[in-house]
Amino acid sequence: MARFLAICLSSTIQRTVVFENLALKNVNRSKKYRMDASGKAVNSARILNELENGCVDVVCPLGEKNADLFLDLAKNDDLHILDVRTPGFTRECWTLLDFAQKTTTELVVGEPALDKKCVAAEEKLLDLVKNALLDVDAVLLAGSRPEIWNDDLTAKISKMATDEGKLFLADFWGKDLLDTLKICTPSVIKINEEEFCKTFDVFKDDLKVEITKKSAELQNMIVVTRGTDDTFAAKNGEFYSVPVEKVVPVNTTACGDSFNAGFLYEYANSGDFIAALKKGTWCAARNAERECPGSTQDSVFLLP
Repeated sequence: MARFLAICLSSTIQRTVVFENLALKNVNRSKKYRMDASGKAVNSARILNELENGCVDVVCPLGEKNADLFLDLAKNDDLHILDVRTPGFTRECWTLLDFAQKTTTELVVGEPALDKKCVAAEEKLLDLVKNALLDVDAVLLAGSRPEIWNDDLTAKISKMATDEGKLFLADFWGKDLLDTLKICTPSVIKINEEEFCKTFDVFKDDLKVEITKKSAELQNMIVVTRGTDDTFAAKNGEFYSVPVEKVVPVNTTACGDSFNAGFLYEYANSGDFIAALKKGTWCAARNAERECPGSTQDSVFLLP
């Protein structure tokens, strides 16, 4: 079976707070509260590990002030973390779940920007990626690039993965994606509808045509998720549409990350594009039904 490397440049400590009925401008007492190691690629790694335990390594930076907390949380999910320490704190995100309204509200709390780039940490990060690439079949790079890293870091990592001939899924957009495409082509570009339109300056009404055209130009796979609407995708210029699974949502955080994991796992092991789209859809639906961000299974680490 395939082995995977998940690379997360924006590691996160995710705090999920559950309310029976969340009312703004009032005192709200939570029903449940949990903490998880998170960040887009970390969420995907948790799903990959559920699909096949031990199949994934995770490279990520951790703020030295609370790195031990992140690692303890990752250990709960049996995640193998290869970390690089940076000054300050790992960022935190708060997710507020309203059971009555079936809504998810996410609060992303960024840490103060540092005055200078983390040059030594970036060199160590690249060395970790270089060494980890030797033992994997597929690579996932997902999420934003914090200001502590040089502007070309995402593109550098992408080229390392493609130069090694790895199946490479890119889940980032905007300038980082455009800069990457100047020097290499990811096997899979997976972003959402808004991100695709903003990156390539196209209108939503033209989405099918533009996805097909871009996939033909790059000779790769492009997958564009659209929330509760059908997922649009193309492989080497051939268009596909896959319906999402309708579920009663509990926590929609990390549904895209869950899709990435299911898609990459299936495609790396079978090479079947349609089966991969369906597996990604299934993982995203199961994630939406659960409290833990990036999970297809009920977790035992809920706090009272």
